[in-house]
Amino acid sequence: MALSRKIVVIGAGSASFGLNSLAAFMGSPSLRGWRLALVDQNQESLASVHRLAQRLNREWDAQMTLSNHTNHTEALEDASYVILSIEVPPREALWRSDYEIPLKYGVRQPYAENGGPGGFAHAARNIGPVMAIVRDMERLCPQAWLINYTNPMTRICDAIARYSQIKVVGLCHQIMAGYAMVGLTLAEELGIHVPEEFTDTHSSPSTIPSREEAARQALEKVEIVAAGLNHFTWMLALHDKRTGENLYPLFAERWAQLPAEFEPLTHRVYEAFGLFPIPGDEHLCEYLPWLSDPITKPWEKYEVSLYDWDYWEKARDEGHADIVKMGDGEMDIKSLREAESEGALEIIEHLAGAEQMVHRALNIPNQGYISNLPPGAMVEVPGVVSGMGVQGTGVGPLPEGIAELCRRETIVSQLCVDAAVHGDRQAALQCLLLDPVISDLDVAQLVLDDYLLTYREHLPQFWK
Repeated sequence: MALSRKIVVIGAGSASFGLNSLAAFMGSPSLRGWRLALVDQNQESLASVHRLAQRLNREWDAQMTLSNHTNHTEALEDASYVILSIEVPPREALWRSDYEIPLKYGVRQPYAENGGPGGFAHAARNIGPVMAIVRDMERLCPQAWLINYTNPMTRICDAIARYSQIKVVGLCHQIMAGYAMVGLTLAEELGIHVPEEFTDTHSSPSTIPSREEAARQALEKVEIVAAGLNHFTWMLALHDKRTGENLYPLFAERWAQLPAEFEPLTHRVYEAFGLFPIPGDEHLCEYLPWLSDPITKPWEKYEVSLYDWDYWEKARDEGHADIVKMGDGEMDIKSLREAESEGALEIIEHLAGAEQMVHRALNIPNQGYISNLPPGAMVEVPGVVSGMGVQGTGVGPLPEGIAELCRRETIVSQLCVDAAVHGDRQAALQCLLLDPVISDLDVAQLVLDDYLLTYREHLPQFWK
């Protein structure tokens, strides 16, 4: 059955993702004349984005049919592609709470977003509304593709893949941290200019632009093959795009010469396991058992910083203010021509077209792509996108030590999903007990009980 030319963006009011995706869709010649439905529960944000969409449609001659909705069920009928980027609000306040609750019981998480006890709370909150959307997709647009950006990526995609009939692919740009680090390491050999401000891969506003500049240059000159789990991938191959030369040996040599203060956790993990971890310290830290000891305080040694909740909450508000100005014609929109699509545009163009595209990082169920990870596990691998669908590329086995780290995180993720879908407290407890951050049976129970009570309004499935 042929898909219609309709895209539904759920979470369209996002100050970053929503704006970038909107601009990318509107600027695409191949999507000219399509239908675009914008969905967000925040009426004020949605209205602002809709006004901007109307301006782009008019000034860029996109010829799209636009609609906006506060309820996704109004938009889903006959959809061909559904873009999902939602968070139970308020994002920063809840994330901070996810981090602070375990502190009461002596558990200090390294980041608390996608792994650790915070990863459980974050996923459990989002899985409820995500699965409500998915159930309505099964009823109203069962053939549609769901392109997911909602975090925790692995757990959200796993819930959709194992508990629905909807086709799902998750997209994440964290592989660009790997390109940035390769660009820095091989700058002299590849002729890459690395700004002095590029000092780490953290989500610091002071270093993000310089890191992205290094990554963009490296992307033009090298090809990385990486595989594993989202935010937990490993560089399997590194080649010069022009000559095909294997650059991994040279990279290893030059990386060893970098100051140990640059991404110190990545340095140590690379030395121990023999493959370069792609995500950078800030995300890598979430899945490892060596970052949470309250006595040795390894987060200090490795300079693992927390998310700056206050800064990013302010930045989000400023982003919404800019959307209002652009929608009202008080701010120029030329810069949106260069907006990064976050990958959804390219996926849609190639699923809807005759040509195929190689994608560097697809989150999809494992169908033998990584041969020593469980079948059906949500893995991140390179792959091909075309009118035939999404197909991962087989990369063979991961080194056994790395595979075991990934297998453990896979089981933790699946237990989290099972718990959230069924409201199963035993599965939730097992999820925390197997998590590398937790080292005490009683503490795991205390953290779980506190989470379930604190977030009772967001987790009604556990209180039936």
